[in-house]
Amino acid sequence: MENDSNSMPIKEMDQTLELGSGLVRTQYGNIYILTIIGQIEGHQVLPETVKTTKYEHLMPLLAQIEESEQVDGLLLLLNTVGGDIEAGLAIAELISGMRTPTTSLVLGGGHSIGVPLAVAAKCCMIAPTAGMTIHPVRMNGTVVGAPATFQYFNRIQSQIVDFVAENSHISKKRFTEFMMATGELATDVGTVLYGKQAVDCGLIQKLGSLSEALDSLHEMIRQKNTPSE
Repeated sequence: MENDSNSMPIKEMDQTLELGSGLVRTQYGNIYILTIIGQIEGHQVLPETVKTTKYEHLMPLLAQIEESEQVDGLLLLLNTVGGDIEAGLAIAELISGMRTPTTSLVLGGGHSIGVPLAVAAKCCMIAPTAGMTIHPVRMNGTVVGAPATFQYFNRIQSQIVDFVAENSHISKKRFTEFMMATGELATDVGTVLYGKQAVDCGLIQKLGSLSEALDSLHEMIRQKNTPSE
């Protein structure tokens, strides 16, 4: 029996169930929808009770999307709570380096490494009720109390600040101020920016929801496919 032209192929349905992703074919072009949720799992395997996004899944998938002739745009749905800094930054670097039109939409929260992931897209949007938590680089577990440890933290934090400033409209100084603020978070250092606040400071480009995020992708796809005069 032949599949209905509007039905989802079995392989694509498997990806939706396993990776929270799938390809949607529209009159404007084919859009790949990818969710990045929970903690970004890096070299350390997290407990089964923790909702994670595995970097070894996302990195080859992003490369495939970039090279695929069947994908015209990428929509990233983000709701993160931090995770492995180096793994998250690696994913963000891949997204920022894509030629494929990309739009990110922050829903719920963008915690820690979720901030670079959000601004990595060509167009980044945030829902009015969503929040972005900005705080310094930190590590759980045993930490060696040596000058080299501080230098490592300082260097990787500088890399994150540089990446965010280069991929958004917020200055390094302002972003660092949010990162090091006191009195905003209980028993912690940092700042939570909600919807409009994140846009007003230049961290995120626009307020929006799913329809606005899709509209931005449609427009980028149209511009890419329009021959220059």
